[in-house]
Amino acid sequence: MHPELFKIPFIHLTVQSYGLMMVIGFLSAVTLIRYLSGNITPDPQLITNAALYSLIAGVAGARLFYVVHHFDEFDGRFFSVFAIWKGGLELLGGVILAITVILFYLWYHKLPIRRYLDILAIGLMLALALGRIGCFLRGCCFGKPANLPWAVCFPYGSDAYYSQVFGDLKRNRSQPHLELPPDFFDVYDGKRYLKPYDSLTEQQKLAVTDGPYRCLPVHPTQLYSSANGALCCLLLYLFWRRSRKAAKSKNSKKLFAKPGCTFGLMFVLYGVARFFIEFLRDDNPFEYGRWIIYEGGTISQNLGIYLVIIGVVSMVAFQIIKPDKTALNRPK
Repeated sequence: MHPELFKIPFIHLTVQSYGLMMVIGFLSAVTLIRYLSGNITPDPQLITNAALYSLIAGVAGARLFYVVHHFDEFDGRFFSVFAIWKGGLELLGGVILAITVILFYLWYHKLPIRRYLDILAIGLMLALALGRIGCFLRGCCFGKPANLPWAVCFPYGSDAYYSQVFGDLKRNRSQPHLELPPDFFDVYDGKRYLKPYDSLTEQQKLAVTDGPYRCLPVHPTQLYSSANGALCCLLLYLFWRRSRKAAKSKNSKKLFAKPGCTFGLMFVLYGVARFFIEFLRDDNPFEYGRWIIYEGGTISQNLGIYLVIIGVVSMVAFQIIKPDKTALNRPK
């Protein structure tokens, strides 16, 4: 776990691992999208502009989604909503708002929306694969305790450790995974707080690093999500290539080979994978309400179900609707 990679000399600016991986993911996705869209765009700069707007919208959407999801943390602290450098972003919210902004951008510039969305889907999954590595380095989006060879132990005071030493009623867990002696806690206003690592005794430090009170090994769900993003990126690229070949051969009867189907497939693949990965995570609260399809699941699981439905409907609709009128082999 390395939430802070290094500090820039003289200006004392800390480079956060999560933010750095988001930038790397963004730049990689833009490079891939520009390459794949070379034969359908009149101006490659339009892709760069769209990507920049989507990045801004993605950060805003990810933060908004987190604030709504964890509203109690910001009660009476309005300005802390904007302190994104302290962490607190949910990728799914960023993707939703970023896609909305890109749809408006493509419509405004009268570009072939469905063809761009297909390429965008491939780039988004690449960004996801790299961005989730940032989650792993920061220690968020952690998994449940697991007795597996590849399970990982996060350090004392991390999100995973904090979750293990306290019960979590929002996940129907009244007892902690890891029982700590009372002298590891401070009490303020009747609430218990984990002591900072520096205030522990040498014996206590040894106990939480290599002793009986170290963090329980957990599923590296961040890396599962990263691998899923890479796999989805590959599958979508192959599916897109299939669609391109069908279009060039004028095989209009090929199932789900029309422009836009790759974009719809992205929702299906991501929704299914996210639904099952959530079973291994231990951070998101369970949800109950009128709009909930899967009672007792997390909000991401329910959104995953909605994404699958949206994806299937989109693929069927794009298969029926005539494709955009654009040259498939426009000279570069």
